[in-house]
Amino acid sequence: MLRAFLLSLGQLGDRKILAVFVKSLLVTVLLIAVLGAALWYAAARLAARWGWDSTAGGLLGAAALLAAFGLSWLLFRAIAIGVMGAFADDVVIAVEARHYPAALATARNVSTARGIGLGLRSAGRAILVNFALAPIYVALLVTGVGTWLLFFLVNGWLLGLDLGQMVAARHIPSALMRDWRKTGAVERFALGVAGTALFMVPVLNLFAPILGAAMATHLFHEGRSA
Repeated sequence: MLRAFLLSLGQLGDRKILAVFVKSLLVTVLLIAVLGAALWYAAARLAARWGWDSTAGGLLGAAALLAAFGLSWLLFRAIAIGVMGAFADDVVIAVEARHYPAALATARNVSTARGIGLGLRSAGRAILVNFALAPIYVALLVTGVGTWLLFFLVNGWLLGLDLGQMVAARHIPSALMRDWRKTGAVERFALGVAGTALFMVPVLNLFAPILGAAMATHLFHEGRSA
């Protein structure tokens, strides 16, 4: 895992990877901005319907923007990984071109539609699972560490699966993906926990999707050659 992280960190300056970073970050910011605008618009419409004056309407709009900011913080990982699904193939290709040229020669390109589908499923799975576990998260707050521990375990499992699938999609036929998911669960979980930890570090969390995809590529190929 440490080797995969160091190799991925060392390739952040690759032009193709930087291009993916810029594109994915712009799309993520755009989606968050759309969320904020939608909540602000909804607040403005409600204020108008209820006949509130401009001051009260402004306060409601401000509250809506704060809510959007809070939701964006909570959903950032899901949104970022969902967006990364559309561009992950470029990251995987860049890593394979430098470190695994033989594997690159036999890989299949993942279509944009399939990449977006993988990303949307990843985001939806993360949101639904964490929403379903929200009552347990709240109940575990009294333990001091239970909420964070469960969060790391659950999201480590989800993220490891998501990142692994982004790489496996290039080398394993869709019909065999179920069999692939039965193997390497421990390695994917470790990858997911590491990726989840990266998302918790300010500034570094912006690079977490890129680093996660690159690390997943290294772990996938090293696992196949072991």
